[in-house]
Amino acid sequence: MLLEQEQQQQQRSALPPNWEVRTSKSRGMDYYFNRVTGESVWEPPSAEKEVEMRASHILAKHIKSRNPMSWKKVPVERTPEEAEAKVRDLRQQIIGKPEGDETEEELEARIPAKEKLARFGKLAAEESDCSSARHNGDLGFFGRGKMQKAFEQAVLSLKVGQISGPVKSDSGYHIIFRTK
Repeated sequence: MLLEQEQQQQQRSALPPNWEVRTSKSRGMDYYFNRVTGESVWEPPSAEKEVEMRASHILAKHIKSRNPMSWKKVPVERTPEEAEAKVRDLRQQIIGKPEGDETEEELEARIPAKEKLARFGKLAAEESDCSSARHNGDLGFFGRGKMQKAFEQAVLSLKVGQISGPVKSDSGYHIIFRTK
């Protein structure tokens, strides 16, 4: 019994800020409660800092998308290949076409982030099949596990200010601009 109490005390001291241990009245078991968000979980929350990211995107849906309807209330009729080609073309409209031995990465690095974001936002507002088009493609802040896995992995692989190549998800094809 004493060992169990020591383990519980160690768990309490290792909790991230705003978390506390409570005991369930119905189950008689400890659970973890966040005083700020009201979230409760059975497993101890991670003490690691939550990765919070922010990104904008342009989505090209296709006939095999999980919801092949644009926010503009127009059914999507393009094939997956056409959707991928569309986002490749939009990316090229934002960063331009490399000349000579220059790579796309080198070309993109020469464009100031504010200029890239302005170009990206304009095209997102005009071309994206996601309702985030109303906000120039901005998805706001989000943490791990909040977006489809392929999308999240693509965001995490980008540096702030960088634009992805085509990213395939259940929603369609995206190009993503990491902003935070």
